Amino acid sequence: MGECTVHVHIDDRIRLLSAVLAATNWPAEEQARKPHGTHAHARGTRKVVAEYTHHPAVHAMQVLLSKGAPLEAMYTYVMRLSWPDLETDETPRWVPPRWNEQLRHFYEVCRLADWWEEEAQHWHEAKTAAETVLQPLNLHDFLEAFIGPVAETFVFAPNISYPTDTEIGLRVGTALYCVAPPRIAWGDNPPWPFDEDPAHVVRATLTEYGRLLVLAYLRQHPDVVARVAEQPLPVTAEYTARYPTFGEQFAGLFVVGAVGLFLEEAISTQEAKAYILMQTKAAGLTILPGMVSVLRRYLEGRAAGRWRELAEYLPHFPKQLRVAKTITTL
Repeated sequence: MGECTVHVHIDDRIRLLSAVLAATNWPAEEQARKPHGTHAHARGTRKVVAEYTHHPAVHAMQVLLSKGAPLEAMYTYVMRLSWPDLETDETPRWVPPRWNEQLRHFYEVCRLADWWEEEAQHWHEAKTAAETVLQPLNLHDFLEAFIGPVAETFVFAPNISYPTDTEIGLRVGTALYCVAPPRIAWGDNPPWPFDEDPAHVVRATLTEYGRLLVLAYLRQHPDVVARVAEQPLPVTAEYTARYPTFGEQFAGLFVVGAVGLFLEEAISTQEAKAYILMQTKAAGLTILPGMVSVLRRYLEGRAAGRWRELAEYLPHFPKQLRVAKTITTL
């Protein structure tokens, strides 16, 4: 499928914030949502930070979590700090005072550098396994067929700490990051190694990169979006409540359809069907198989020269999706 366009990278700033997260209530809340086994490194990290659950850096993060601050914002902030000094020239207003200094002190008193060195083999295995999956793939070419040239660098950060059940997409300068844990296994079993479930890695990366890129792409075409938004999409009231704007709704549908198409090409039709079925049940949307059909029709039309990019096809999208929904539910 072409040259690899995803760089796999272990970043200490991500590991630091994940260690702070391990000292908050987040691990308990994860288990309350869905009990699951965690990676040995995640369990070990909780022991390392157990004495510091009342540290100012942890308290600040707990307050942010209690206010509903998204992990995406917190990880984006820490990724804009220098390393290892954790200095910055610009601090968003929502960031607690001196949080960067508190994070640096937490890193030092918990002796995280020593802990990561001790656990280096676990991180090396995660990085190598992710590279094995991502090496043959070219996500840039696939996404450029929809939105035109993609200048951003793609980075995948395998995360064997916390969160253990959530992927995070970040835009940091000209790079897009996907911070992702390995796939949760059944019951108390440890999670799957990254290379034993390639579909999980593909889904995580393409979902996060696709969401960030498509939302930015729609912002670049406000006139088209305003026209198309006058035609309601065939989604449920629950979906509309969760994603109130046309852009959010379209991005959510797009990434599911795009992942389904890419899984067919990169792994197998069976994996693609299993993914779409899972997403249909999770979102309560019967139109998701139709979304795959609509995006496939777009690619066929593009290959035939009818349009060059998604903005030209977008005015046809609501009608095509309604037709596809009717066909796929017959």
